[in-house]
Amino acid sequence: MSHPATGTHAGHPSATRIVHVAMDDTMRFHPSTIAVHVGETITLDIKNTGKLQHELTIGKLDELQAHAQQMRQHPDMPAHHEANAITLDPGHQGTLTWTFATPGTLDFACLIPGHYEAGMKGQFVVSQE
Repeated sequence: MSHPATGTHAGHPSATRIVHVAMDDTMRFHPSTIAVHVGETITLDIKNTGKLQHELTIGKLDELQAHAQQMRQHPDMPAHHEANAITLDPGHQGTLTWTFATPGTLDFACLIPGHYEAGMKGQFVVSQE
């Protein structure tokens, strides 16, 4: 799922910086707010430091909420491996690279049933400068 108005998946060579993100069993992302600039491409270096499977999915809040509902209805859905999402087993690490095209906010969340509802979400704050 790509969001041309808010960002697109990009290859690692175009990333201007790396942001380290940890996911843990307190149902939190660390950090949960990430500041970026319009036009910036970042690589998220994501590590699951917990004992449960977690994921990071990028999207608009209403889309994430709808997808979380789908996952609650179908808990046996396969793990996400899309341009805007990564699912990681406990102790594993992976990356997502994203370009931010529009100022404002863009959300991210863990959509594994119960995780989003427990507060496992965050936000990119995209500034003009």
